[in-house]
Amino acid sequence: METRGVRRQADKGFAAFLLACELVVCLSVWGPQPAFWLWFGSHAQYWTGSVSVGIVSAFVGMLCTLFVSLAIARRIDHAWKLVRRAAGYHQERGMLERIFVVTAVIVAAGFSIWFFILHGPGSSVFSPRAP
Repeated sequence: METRGVRRQADKGFAAFLLACELVVCLSVWGPQPAFWLWFGSHAQYWTGSVSVGIVSAFVGMLCTLFVSLAIARRIDHAWKLVRRAAGYHQERGMLERIFVVTAVIVAAGFSIWFFILHGPGSSVFSPRAP
């Protein structure tokens, strides 16, 4: 009986690890991946001398890594459901949709604060150089 409790605790810990991995994959869609592809697109424009090549390479790269990331997150989510069931929970639905929406809201709020208050048009209201 004691090994069963240890196994369930291990499954709970592994489920938490899988959920954290899923969160990292979803967060990477909103920040590091687009930043990398914008960097790559700027280099493609420099190498070829064509702005169109830079834009297309960045856009295609972002779309490809978005789809790959979502496929990975979907597989992690499926594994999370299985591990949760092994830990003794009645788990029917995954967390992918909720995690994706929460990360989108967090990133949108952060971007709005940065754009409207810190750097965008709202910054001239607080700027010492404002007329």
